[in-house]
Amino acid sequence: MTPTDRMPPIAYAEMTARQRAAVADFKLTRNTSEFDGPFIPLLRSPELLGRVHVVGQYLRFRSALPRRLSELAILITARHWGQQFEWDVHSTDATAVGLSSTIIDAVAEGRRPPDMAEDEAAFHDFCQELLHNRRVSDPTYARGVELFGEQGVIDTVGLLGYYSLLGMVLNTARTPLREGRREKLERFPG
Repeated sequence: MTPTDRMPPIAYAEMTARQRAAVADFKLTRNTSEFDGPFIPLLRSPELLGRVHVVGQYLRFRSALPRRLSELAILITARHWGQQFEWDVHSTDATAVGLSSTIIDAVAEGRRPPDMAEDEAAFHDFCQELLHNRRVSDPTYARGVELFGEQGVIDTVGLLGYYSLLGMVLNTARTPLREGRREKLERFPG
């Protein structure tokens, strides 16, 4: 049985003026006609939605990191939160920007991917340490700064935080996958 969507889309006629403005700004800024996923529940707080989606635009498309690594961070975070919607969207995006299926499959299974490039391995280890240990060791930090610079390290933290926020929003609201999509992540016990 699929859990009920706690915060389904709000009909346009039922939106407040601030909600309508937030949706219009979102669509304009992202140059899209779509408004779905975590942004539907976030619309309950239009100001938060406006601020969050701007942060997401930077982290996803203009950060100091190559898109391949940004998508890896998003997948690691989606796996961490068991977030099916984000996994569904970003596993496709990750493939499109050159992340190998071997890496994507290993992350989905909760394993450390084999045969990663040096930057991928350092990045993966940084993300895993921060999410699981809530801190990063000195050697992992030094390796991250060496490969990505201080801005890259901070942008990595930003990606993990941003997608953790979206994962928590989606999990709280029980936002379903897009129409016709199926879950791809197996649920871990516990």
